Amino acid sequence: MVSLFFTFVLVFSLVSVTCNATPVSKYPAIFVFGDSTVDPGNNNYITTILRANHKPYGRDFPTHVPTGRFTNGRMVTDFLASSLGIKELVPPYLDPTLSNEDLRTGVSFASAGSGLDDMTNVAIGVIPVSKQPRLFKEYKEKLIKVVGETEANSIIGGALVMISAGTNDIIFSFYDSFVRRVEFNMGRYQDFLLQKLHDRIKELYDLGCRTFVLPSLAPIGCLPIQMTAKFENSSARTCVEKENADARSYNSKLEKLLPEIQVSLSGSKLIYASMYDPVIDIINNPQKYGFLVTNRGCCGSGLVEMGPLCNVASSVCKNSTQYLFWDSVHPSQATYSVIAKVLADKFIA
Repeated sequence: MVSLFFTFVLVFSLVSVTCNATPVSKYPAIFVFGDSTVDPGNNNYITTILRANHKPYGRDFPTHVPTGRFTNGRMVTDFLASSLGIKELVPPYLDPTLSNEDLRTGVSFASAGSGLDDMTNVAIGVIPVSKQPRLFKEYKEKLIKVVGETEANSIIGGALVMISAGTNDIIFSFYDSFVRRVEFNMGRYQDFLLQKLHDRIKELYDLGCRTFVLPSLAPIGCLPIQMTAKFENSSARTCVEKENADARSYNSKLEKLLPEIQVSLSGSKLIYASMYDPVIDIINNPQKYGFLVTNRGCCGSGLVEMGPLCNVASSVCKNSTQYLFWDSVHPSQATYSVIAKVLADKFIA
């Protein structure tokens, strides 16, 4: 549910661990793993209450219908895939109507509410990040049947692979419950999550993936739902600095870890997507990016609503293009569009 556009502000500062990065225009496909910021609707096909297949989600989607994306329209992965010339929309892998072309050009295996820590997913019945590579293995077998083993390996080896996860773990398994605080302090829990991320990268590498984009955490304490949860800041609607500091600490560890992983995986390229500073800049200078409201969502009060709480009975702001957030956790389509344009201008032109 929440890694917010945490994933996505990667757009502002993709920093490659190696030089001579492969031109993005040459990516034949895109594969996505993680949580709600990159789930285009996989949760529609599993038993969970955490879905966005109802109004007002999808209000500004091209078809004006909810698709399962936790926003009012397209996500960054959609805009990015379009900018890369791959496809207009990245579909959910579990969609039974996937075409052969969808398989050739990539899909998302992400599940809203998921985390690197399996305990994050237990109560809500979503697909943990640990199980998403298993779906990818199943996908690979299907792709081989469509294009043959040689071409399938070529597509997978040349594809851009994104893994967006970690925020749900820190928020829901550490901050907002005692699930993990009984055995970890924040530093040790961060290390635990990073080891899980390392494991997932290795699994996907063994299945043929080579180019990975790993986004850092954005300022978690600036999520509307986190501002609301911390009562001392609820009226002022200011960011929770302690949580932002934890995000910065995690990001520093992630940036140092990726070169080590890359060395251990011959032929791999791991791209650290730094997003903390760019997100803070958007929040501190919203009008620079065309926004007026950054501390609450467009749906309902914008303070706590998301998923089932953002529904057909919820009031909705008139102009979502002025809102950084669509609900209390997820960005609006306008936010995703701005971020994707920055990526296209800087790395694709």
